Amino acid sequence: MEGTALLQLPEGMLVDQIQITESGLVIEIVAEQYDLVLVARREERLRSLATKLHHQFHVDPEVLVADLSRPGDIEHIERRIAEAGMLDVLVNAAGFGIPGTFVENPLERYLEMIAVHVLASVRLSHAALPSMIARGQGTIINVSSIGAFMTGPGDETYCATKAYLTVFSEALQAELMGTGVRVQALCPGFTHTEFHDQPVYEPYHLKAKIPKALWMSADEVVEQSLKALKQGRVICIPGFKNRVLVALARSPLKPLLLKLLEKRLRN
Repeated sequence: MEGTALLQLPEGMLVDQIQITESGLVIEIVAEQYDLVLVARREERLRSLATKLHHQFHVDPEVLVADLSRPGDIEHIERRIAEAGMLDVLVNAAGFGIPGTFVENPLERYLEMIAVHVLASVRLSHAALPSMIARGQGTIINVSSIGAFMTGPGDETYCATKAYLTVFSEALQAELMGTGVRVQALCPGFTHTEFHDQPVYEPYHLKAKIPKALWMSADEVVEQSLKALKQGRVICIPGFKNRVLVALARSPLKPLLLKLLEKRLRN
């Protein structure tokens, strides 16, 4: 094996249908013959994914069960990174959404989101970088979102944490220029995964309300992420339509765009 790849996996892993980072990227990394370390909160699904990868690719991923909203669990992963010594790839993909308004939801949920999206990603990146820099190679992928470039009712904290990840990745890559270490902020839009199939999203019927043309497959997202890495692009926004949405969100038309999106989601 060439080295080790550690992947945080997002809420709502779908084992039977390998998808976005817990899948497409795992497949690509397996193809490059890395030892895999999979990190997620749900042990049963995590082990099911490891079993699937074993049968499909004849590999034996290491499973680390951790709730990245808990400092103690993050420390456990930091120690594992230190023990690995040759961590070549770190994918910070753990994350979740919180439907509803900021006022009606418990504050603790938003603090957990900040911990998982921001604090865990920063701490694990900090733990991984010394050995990457020393060896002159390594890749960190922070899974952000096109929400990083937008704001909207009900997504205040989600968009803010994704904006942090995007800016953090861009600034970190500038700091690491010449070291051989690559950093990417992957900013997908609506992607066919289990993320929006979780029970908390059922009342919102998002998959029915969002135009089909705006959805991408996980394979498409992964393919464009890897292509951007090879080209040295730090910010990767997969899909032409998503790049158009981001361009509009950065223009004077942003209020109109957000009003249209809000109207679409409420109807």
